[in-house]
Amino acid sequence: MDDDRTRVIGATPEGPAGPSAAAGRSSNTLPNGTLIAEFELVGLVGEGGFGIVYLAHDRSLNRRVALKEYMPSALASRTLAGDVDVKSERYRETFEAGLRSFVTEAQILARFDHPSMVKVYRFWQERGTAYMVMPYYPGMTLKAALSELGAAPDEPWLRRMLEPILDALQCLHDAHYLHRDIAPDNILLLDTDRRPVLLDFGASRRVIGEATQALTVILKPGYAPIEQYAEIPEMQQGPWTDVYALAAVAYYSICGKAPPPSVSRIVNDSLVR
Repeated sequence: MDDDRTRVIGATPEGPAGPSAAAGRSSNTLPNGTLIAEFELVGLVGEGGFGIVYLAHDRSLNRRVALKEYMPSALASRTLAGDVDVKSERYRETFEAGLRSFVTEAQILARFDHPSMVKVYRFWQERGTAYMVMPYYPGMTLKAALSELGAAPDEPWLRRMLEPILDALQCLHDAHYLHRDIAPDNILLLDTDRRPVLLDFGASRRVIGEATQALTVILKPGYAPIEQYAEIPEMQQGPWTDVYALAAVAYYSICGKAPPPSVSRIVNDSLVR
């Protein structure tokens, strides 16, 4: 698992964090100095199984940003020219589905301007893949912040974290969208004002996981409600799906561990109320 003491908006949950984490670069990452549109890569923020996030310099507006590249390492590889190419034609359909979902995620996020939601400045497709540009906001994940506290937070602390996230979810749900991946390592507390920000909407990850039936990739035990495990009309996902996950985050914050997985609670609910 990565060191989640420093995360940036848009970073993937699987990879190393912080722009100084260049030491462990894989062959899939682009080198510093690479120019993508008007953005010059200056560091590596995080690399996961479905994407890479770089620290970049916006030459047009002279500012630091986070640039996220769709790069599902199980399906594609980097060419000598720096493009992203599918490893085999048998992966083409899954790769393209993930790419479409990545672009859709960017389109969704670009619609919102909420202080506790990821802001997307722009997105586009080139080099056989797609990119989105977001603010670069250093901070630490809720998981790391709770570890640093060393004890359960008090009620005012917990309210300061939960209420902005609930407000962001309300905006999301009012527009008929879901997050579906809320967990302590997907909430960033900014260094500047400790404001919580929802990370990793993970649309591409879900689509690829569903195509390959890799439920362990797209679900977080303890935080995923029972309807995320099911594919029957009677168990539809909705705003309640995100509310369950956020309630599980509150449980983790107080108890120091995730609640029992929802599938086991259906059989024998040992959760103390």
